[in-house]
Order: sequence, then structure tokens, then C-alpha cells
Amino acid sequence: MKTDEKHNQRMANMTFASVYPHYVTKIEKKGRTKEELHQVIKWLIGFDDKQLQEIIAEKLSFETFFQRANLNPNARLITGVICGYRVEEIDNPLTQQVRYLDKLVDELAKGKKMEKILRGSSN
Repeated sequence: MKTDEKHNQRMANMTFASVYPHYVTKIEKKGRTKEELHQVIKWLIGFDDKQLQEIIAEKLSFETFFQRANLNPNARLITGVICGYRVEEIDNPLTQQVRYLDKLVDELAKGKKMEKILRGSSN
């Protein structure tokens, strides 16, 4: 799916710190924990709790956030629709990575089992 340049630039410039509280609120409203959220983020990107806190404090853009990330090779197994986009068809790599994270947070909030969210992985 083609995304326009304006949309891609908006995604690149958005900070993780500005979105993170929304992730927490979304999953906690549905009875999930911040620890589970961090487990999902660690699986996708490789950042531990300390690194996440540093990223939040630095107010890193998603562009820098994902440049520093070690994206899980199984991220390509993340499929489905989030925010009106089919994640596996997004043509801009950064926008796709942001939507991967959004999709995992959405799955967590919807009560999916952690094993399914982490695409069969145990960590």
C-alpha cells in the first residue's frame, strides 16, 4: 500500500515519548500491564526497560528510534489492518515499522495471547 510523503514524514518526526503514554493507557484499559507492553516492544525492537526510559527522556523521533532498533526478523510475520493500512503492504519501511508496533499494541489490548503476539516466540 502506498503512503504519501506527508504521512511518512509525520510518522518519522513523531516522538516515541508522545505515543508511549497512549500505548500504556490503551493496554491498561483492557487489563494488560506495562510489563507486557515492554515485553512486546523488546520482542519487536530489542530495547529493554532502561533503554526505553532513555528514549522517552531523549524524546527521540520514530526515525531515530527505529534506526537504533534491532528489528526482530519475525516482524515480517505481523499482518493485518491498523489505522486503515494493511501493514504487510506499506511501502515505506519506517512507516511499516511504526505500524508493526501499533499492531502489536492493538493485539495486546485486544487480549491476544502473548505467544501469538510474539509470533510463536517465547521471549
